[in-house]
Amino acid sequence: MYLPKLEQFHKYKEMDEGVFGIFETPEAIIHAAEKTKEKDYIGFDCILPYPVHGIDEAMGTPRSGLPWITFVAGIFGCAIGILFQYLTHAYDWPLNISGKSLNAWFAYVPIIFELTVFSAGIYTVAALCFLSGIPKATRRILHPDLTSHRFALWIPKSAKGYNESEVVSFVKNLGGSEVTVVKPENQK
Repeated sequence: MYLPKLEQFHKYKEMDEGVFGIFETPEAIIHAAEKTKEKDYIGFDCILPYPVHGIDEAMGTPRSGLPWITFVAGIFGCAIGILFQYLTHAYDWPLNISGKSLNAWFAYVPIIFELTVFSAGIYTVAALCFLSGIPKATRRILHPDLTSHRFALWIPKSAKGYNESEVVSFVKNLGGSEVTVVKPENQK
């Protein structure tokens, strides 16, 4: 088990300016991510049409903090399930049915389970949407092939040591085809 760190809960920040290069294979994008990390460009991203094993390690991305959110939300749902039923049975309607205790916890288990799972699921989806910045219908499409079969390495202008001509030659040297400089839409 790992301890939660602040960098695990980073919010996705979309950039308007930068350079991206297209790569054809998963191996090529992993190699490009490793070299970009070695070059110390902070804040770069890899845009993939499907999950690629090893890309997180190649990019140096910290492990996600979503499991912690799920865990805390599950504990919250469990506590609500226990407290709601106990307070209802012991204080609001203290009916003695068949001589059972007013705190017959074993009868609470199905509701506790359902509230735990429901709470964990809802809060995890909400946190994922918040951290990912979705829904956002106005996202800029960098290249139409990125959603089907090609991979891209994106280096934003905010990266440390960013120099447009150096970044373009760096991505070309990595084997990137169709290296494109992206400017804000109102500057074209």
